[in-house]
Amino acid sequence: MIHRPHVDWFALAPVNALLLATAVALLCAVLVPRARRQEIAATFCALGYAAAFGFAVTLYVRSAHGQGVVADAIRRDRLAELATMIVAGSGLLATAISYRERARNDHVGEYYSLLAAAGAGMAFFVAANNLMTLFLALEWFSICLYILCAIDRDRLGGLEAALKYLVVGGFGSAVLLFGSALVYGSSGRLNFAGIAAAGAQHDALLVFGLAMIVAGFGFKASAAPFHMWTPDVYEGAPTPVTAFMSAATKTVALVAALRILTTAFPANAHLWTVALAVIAVCSLVIGNFAALVQRTVKRMLAYSSISHAGFMLMAVAADSALGARALLYYLIPYAATSLGAFAVVAARERELGVPVTYENMAGFGWERPLLGISMWAFMLGFAGFPLTGGFVGKFYVFAAAYRHGWTWLVIIGVLATLVSLYYYLGLVRAMFMRRTEDLQLAPIGGSPPRDALLQTAVLTCLVVTVGSFFAVQPLIDLAKHASNALPL
Repeated sequence: MIHRPHVDWFALAPVNALLLATAVALLCAVLVPRARRQEIAATFCALGYAAAFGFAVTLYVRSAHGQGVVADAIRRDRLAELATMIVAGSGLLATAISYRERARNDHVGEYYSLLAAAGAGMAFFVAANNLMTLFLALEWFSICLYILCAIDRDRLGGLEAALKYLVVGGFGSAVLLFGSALVYGSSGRLNFAGIAAAGAQHDALLVFGLAMIVAGFGFKASAAPFHMWTPDVYEGAPTPVTAFMSAATKTVALVAALRILTTAFPANAHLWTVALAVIAVCSLVIGNFAALVQRTVKRMLAYSSISHAGFMLMAVAADSALGARALLYYLIPYAATSLGAFAVVAARERELGVPVTYENMAGFGWERPLLGISMWAFMLGFAGFPLTGGFVGKFYVFAAAYRHGWTWLVIIGVLATLVSLYYYLGLVRAMFMRRTEDLQLAPIGGSPPRDALLQTAVLTCLVVTVGSFFAVQPLIDLAKHASNALPL
């Protein structure tokens, strides 16, 4: 008789909801008439993400004490559920942003199917409890994102971005896989707690494997010096896909890195904390200084993403409960700010039909007040100004690094924030303080196309960006309960 492990189906409910949405959206591609294909596929994708969000909230409430499920291959705990909530919220907003995207509708059913499948892989990834499920989930959502970048065959930039993402992402996955193999060869264990208990922390094989795992997560989190794919992919991919990647991929990469490093390698903390601090400094320096010379808004936001990876890695490098809470709080306003900023870029792209630059954003704040004011708030949130969640997030990250004894890292973070003011406020200046006539731009004519779903998504992101500043205590409590799942 074959022994079958007990399966906690409720723990898999968010993943299964998104997989069901994936299947239905894919069926829409062949069974639904072309005229209604996008409407129905987008509806089921949104319903899948909404259901996944609801299941994640319920699981968060009912998982005060984390436990392993499916033969301990994944964890049912509040850390995984909080990350799943961020992913599901990001996916729901990305679906709304995508609805009016200018593209051929040959593969619109497949687009929403892949968008839901990527979210399912990410929800599985953050719950992974051993090296095998970690890698399988990583490939699951990565392959979906590779295809999403190239799904519009008319965009040569998208095809180029997808190829670069495939090559560099595949290399990053291979590095993580080889590092996992070295760790398994040294410890003889796959599950994270077993690796920590194996007592092989001084083995050279394990240390080399740990270094490769850190590098693999650096690729996925778009942290320097593993960032080379980020600017080109962010610029070339369809803007709604870029929005989803910037929020969700970074979230799951950092949460999974936090879990594996603190659970599987606590005895090697003296090594990986220093390594992450160095990567954080590289990300802050390269991201901010490279963003200074960008004229395309999407590339500027790409380098901004690299910079924010540095801030978040400071929290992971602190290796403390405060650092874990800082990271989990930071991810909430950051995801909203990233999605909102790329949504505004998508709106401007649809108006002009050309890439969005600082120059053609001139006067945008007066033409589209809701989107202009929202973009202003998003830039202030990225910069860490008060009245946005970015201010509290950076404050907590700096507090965690300072308590760890890394005052020098805090100083570098503050200087990097000051440098970032130039390009964030430069975009605000272009929108509000430069008249279109000054640049002698040709008038477009007519009113901008109405896009209620995109504007709703932007408004939702604005509410989260600003609301996270005023609702600090509930969100910190949320992050605190989630971080209790870790052995910190």
